[in-house]
Amino acid sequence: MDDNSRTGQCLCGAVKFCISGEFENFFLCHCSRCRKGSGSAHSANLFSSKAKITWVAGEENIKTFQLSGSQHVKSFCMDCGSALPVCQTDDGFLVVPAGSLDSKINIRPNAHIFFASRANWDNDLASVERINGLPG
Repeated sequence: MDDNSRTGQCLCGAVKFCISGEFENFFLCHCSRCRKGSGSAHSANLFSSKAKITWVAGEENIKTFQLSGSQHVKSFCMDCGSALPVCQTDDGFLVVPAGSLDSKINIRPNAHIFFASRANWDNDLASVERINGLPG
C-alpha cells in the first residue's frame, strides 16, 4: 500500500476495499435523501474524479440503490447494511462514505452542503454534552 492508498470495510467485515489516489472534496450533506440514507444528521462523503477502487473481498455482498428519477446513489453491504463506496459512472466520480475507511485521511470537510435542508434538531450541537462511552 502506498501513501495514496486507503483501506476500508463494512461493519461485519464481509466487504473490503482499497482506494488508490487522492480525494478532491469532502462534503457533509444535509439533504433529506442523505439524512434518510444515513439515518443521521448528514452523510459524510469523500469525492474523487481520479481515485480508483479495488474490491479486496465481498464484492458480491454489495447492493447498489439508485433513487428513481434522481442522481442519488447509495451502495451498502447486504449483510450488515454499512454504507460503501460507489463509482458514479455517469460523471466518473468515486464517492466514499468517510466512516467506511479504516485508514486515516488527510482531508478535512470542505463544507456542509444543503445546509438549509438540515433537520430541525441539527442546530447548536457544539453545546450538547460530550460523553466518552455510553451514558452512565
